[in-house]
Amino acid sequence: MVQHINIKQLSHDEWLQERQSGIGGSDSGTILGVNKWKSKTQLFFEKTNPELKQDIDNEYIYWGNVLEDVVAKEFEHRTGKKVRRDNRMLRHPDHDFMIANLDRVVVGEKALLECKTTSQYNKDQWEGDEIPAQYLCQVQHYMAVTGFEKAYIAVLLGGNTFIWKEIERDEELINILIETEKDFWENNIQSGVIPEIDGSQATSEFLNHMYSDIDDAEIALSEKEDTLLKGIEACKKDIKETKALQTKYENQLKEQLGHNIAGKTSNYLVTWKPQIRRSLDNKRLKEEQADLIKDYYKETETRVLRIKEIKEEQ
Repeated sequence: MVQHINIKQLSHDEWLQERQSGIGGSDSGTILGVNKWKSKTQLFFEKTNPELKQDIDNEYIYWGNVLEDVVAKEFEHRTGKKVRRDNRMLRHPDHDFMIANLDRVVVGEKALLECKTTSQYNKDQWEGDEIPAQYLCQVQHYMAVTGFEKAYIAVLLGGNTFIWKEIERDEELINILIETEKDFWENNIQSGVIPEIDGSQATSEFLNHMYSDIDDAEIALSEKEDTLLKGIEACKKDIKETKALQTKYENQLKEQLGHNIAGKTSNYLVTWKPQIRRSLDNKRLKEEQADLIKDYYKETETRVLRIKEIKEEQ
């Protein structure tokens, strides 16, 4: 039987504490590596430092919560189905690290409704039968916890396009989710082991946020970090050499095209067309309109990683 707790009876701090006690549906895509907005490193710190989650919540999350009721009502209008709130935090009967907070439950069906809002720029991710992978993981996680047979997902795109889709229960994906989430919960969260730092943009942005406060100190790094530094330098060299090789191939292709605007092989179509590019003459603008533009400068602070090889003295 699914365990549950009434979140209406909890204070905000108590609710946060309950969320830290397990893995929720919105965490599942991150753990499987399909959420480009968050890394496992960030999720680890959120689960082990509750106050951090509050610090990094943003406007997208806020407005998603505000518009949830609008999306749910439109789903009812378009489908003729009825939905209701479920003010419980649910917990899997066999895997108590898996928790679920459902947006809505569909009346008369063993089904849930997940409500989303997103930018119009993400429209291509919802075309046809497409559903973003992180949301697919989320609703399958919820079905794993609840035992439900299906889910519906409704999304408001850019404030003016509404889409809803039905998602069947996928036992194979659910089993993968359970095993992967269990591994993360037991071997990272409970063991206090930070996941391996990856190369995602999400991890880079999180580390910049996490360590924005600077101590004016120099520390000794180990041989492990020396190996990392050598690896970074090797990557830079490879990138430089690869870029030079790419330019060589492009120049050879241009020579074959000559005065022709396009060429075609059995596998590729290539064009070499003139293109007009307009850019702002910053140097001239600064020279001629210095007083006018000085109030438009925006100052930001970032931490820049620079590497300099230490040469041994002869």
